[in-house]
Amino acid sequence: MSDRYVSADLAGALGEAHLDCVEGAFAWQGGTDLDKPGLGVRRRTRLFLTDAAGREHGLYLKRYGREPLGQRIRRLVTYGRRSPARVESDNIRAAGEAGVPTMRAVAWGEQMGLLSARRSYLIVTAVPGDALERCAGAYLAGGAGRGAALAETLADLVRTFHQAGWVHRDLYASHVFLHEAPDGAELYLIDLARMFAPRRRRFRWRVKDLAQLKYSMPPDWVAEHWPAFWTRYVAGSTSAQAETCARAVDRKVDRMRRRDARRAARRAEGRV
Repeated sequence: MSDRYVSADLAGALGEAHLDCVEGAFAWQGGTDLDKPGLGVRRRTRLFLTDAAGREHGLYLKRYGREPLGQRIRRLVTYGRRSPARVESDNIRAAGEAGVPTMRAVAWGEQMGLLSARRSYLIVTAVPGDALERCAGAYLAGGAGRGAALAETLADLVRTFHQAGWVHRDLYASHVFLHEAPDGAELYLIDLARMFAPRRRRFRWRVKDLAQLKYSMPPDWVAEHWPAFWTRYVAGSTSAQAETCARAVDRKVDRMRRRDARRAARRAEGRV
């Protein structure tokens, strides 16, 4: 069984490129592949398409092969009988409905087996700006007050996302994009493939998100502006709740530091 979705405004361009179906997406050879460790059966490609009005659109094509059995079982438990592409497309829509700036899904398709997807694909729009992981230092050096403004905007983004019931599970600075607009910095949350709404242990999942963010932001910014971020994020909570959460986040950050130190030591010894 197969299913698909194609956005009306780009249907012509996607159809001409044969990116409006699973077969065409997996046969497509254009664009620039973006490789990184751990992709497994996934493939990510950067591409550009021109619509009927002559406008160029920067897009990302994500292709998912058949996942190993363990991953298929975990996906079935967490997301039900939905392919990776459909899950992320649904997550993008849900984040947008919650008021979280993010990309837009313009096409997806899936070929399903009995209980899981055989393969699927997703095409999303690019968001403006660059990842905080890469651009935060230059942005913060560009003028007084930027660190405080970033703390407020970032806290609002994460708070809105969490208050809607969602967690990201990969909330590093690499997945928050900053765009310098005329009215100030705009932030976008990307890479929503693992986003979900936990029914249990929500506190644990939120702590994980916050620790990932704190650990990956520039240390100087964290030292000076994390308290302002935290005050805005926990607004409405009791002081006891805020303190409990802050301690849990710091414990998680400490564990992440120790884990990475051990990995670095093993690499230095040639054991990795």
